Amino acid sequence: MELPFFYIVEYNTLKGDITLDEDTSRHMVQVLRMKAGEQINLTDGKGNLLTCVITEEHKKHCSVAVKQTQYTEPPKRKVSIAISLLKNSNRFEWFLEKATEIGVNEIIPLICERTEKEKFRYDRMQGICVSAMLQSQQCWLPVLHQPMDFSRAVTSSAANQKFIAHCDDGAKNQLTSQSYNQSAIILIGPEGDFTPKEIELALTNQFVPVSLGETRLRTETAGVVAAALLMLA
Repeated sequence: MELPFFYIVEYNTLKGDITLDEDTSRHMVQVLRMKAGEQINLTDGKGNLLTCVITEEHKKHCSVAVKQTQYTEPPKRKVSIAISLLKNSNRFEWFLEKATEIGVNEIIPLICERTEKEKFRYDRMQGICVSAMLQSQQCWLPVLHQPMDFSRAVTSSAANQKFIAHCDDGAKNQLTSQSYNQSAIILIGPEGDFTPKEIELALTNQFVPVSLGETRLRTETAGVVAAALLMLA
């Protein structure tokens, strides 16, 4: 039977026992009905996996003792998805969940000229990423940025390979036909697509225009498709 999987914000290697936060403690004690002596897995989202034994069952501050530690190397391929915020927050949250499950390294919410919504509840969005990491039993949490202006994201990227998926006419390569190095970033636009000015800025900064297929995809679907193609190619 697989051990329950939980998240800790930070792991101090010099400390043997860990006191869990109230939300995690409540879930363990009141929802899962776990008792002292039972084992759990913890991860800090930075590659560390800790196998622990519950030493004190308390609904507000459970304590666990670390019995075994294991470090997982980060994925060799680093994929960044820079994607416009969406008017419908539920769709953006769905994207965050799926991109995390796929294993992307970095998520950059974009504010583009045609972005219809700029409000961003960071704590909630980060929580969705954490839940998806735990559900998929990974030990690396993607870096979730605060919303970033399109021009800043384009001009500051240090990725080896840079792609932009847009709907304007013009020559494009299929993303599936590209060969990938260790790091790649792809730009995904809002519901109304990138403006010609934004596309030109991206091309000037060595972003290669690519197609994600023959059908026109919603922004959040395009982000998931791009993540899967870049991570699994």
